[in-house]
Amino acid sequence: MTAARPPLLQRLILQEDLNFLLTNRIPRRWLTLLMGRFSRVEVGWIRALSLRLWRTFSPDLDLAEAKHRDFKSLHDVFIRQLKDGARPIDPDPRVVCSPCDAIVGAHGRLDGIEAIQAKGFPYTLRDLLGDDALVERHRGGRFVTLRLRSSMYHRFHAPCDGALTRVNYISGDTWNVNPIALRRVEKLFCKNERAVLDVQLGSPEHALTLVPVAAILVASIKLHCLPHDLDLRYRGANVIPCRADFGKGDELGYFQHGSTILLFATGDFDFCPNVTEGAVLRMGQPLLRASTPLSAAPRKKETP
Repeated sequence: MTAARPPLLQRLILQEDLNFLLTNRIPRRWLTLLMGRFSRVEVGWIRALSLRLWRTFSPDLDLAEAKHRDFKSLHDVFIRQLKDGARPIDPDPRVVCSPCDAIVGAHGRLDGIEAIQAKGFPYTLRDLLGDDALVERHRGGRFVTLRLRSSMYHRFHAPCDGALTRVNYISGDTWNVNPIALRRVEKLFCKNERAVLDVQLGSPEHALTLVPVAAILVASIKLHCLPHDLDLRYRGANVIPCRADFGKGDELGYFQHGSTILLFATGDFDFCPNVTEGAVLRMGQPLLRASTPLSAAPRKKETP
């Protein structure tokens, strides 16, 4: 029995050349700003029609886990919270858990300060992070690419106990970050809007950095430790001091749609067996494991 083919329009959008043309050879900045405004329109029929169109191209969109179902706008769907207990957090103090729901992309050990975006497309930490101290801290460490589909849960959480003392916001473009673009646009992550989060751990021999990368239709990152969104309209300082202590699983912020988080880890980390390219992870599932606890007094947390 052969599987049913997707509708013609969906097949055309998924065709690689056309997909790349539609999502990257258009006025990306203008369209992203327009989508940001449109998604907040609180008109019932517009929300319903938009949601129906979204489901056409993302049939895996599942709102059954949503904490509240009275969505006033498309934006409410994008940033939905989940029911309590929907994402159990791995309690092992040696484990760095996935900060988000995601598909595992390129990952492995850094070649010096070089990571892989896609086969044949490397990028350097210097181009991505813009901070020589962080570059040297992660030299030869581990990296993993966590890609969020538009239909996924869009909030991201602390992968372990720690603290955040500063955010480095790097303004840039809004290229699509899907696999098609990653195979065609060199150093794509280094071109896009992004926030560099230097996570302070209780264990001095381990280091962790998260880089939420924005993309077309979603060049907006909300961090709960900052009073303002980081988006195309932001005109403040790039290096932003803050103080946020968090426990493993605490919510750090969210994308306005879907995008990518790059995670860099230094220390005696190994990838957990469930981490393979193309694997689907849920927030809270194990990602990396160290031989010793990452915090002197780990906090227990069972739900986001």
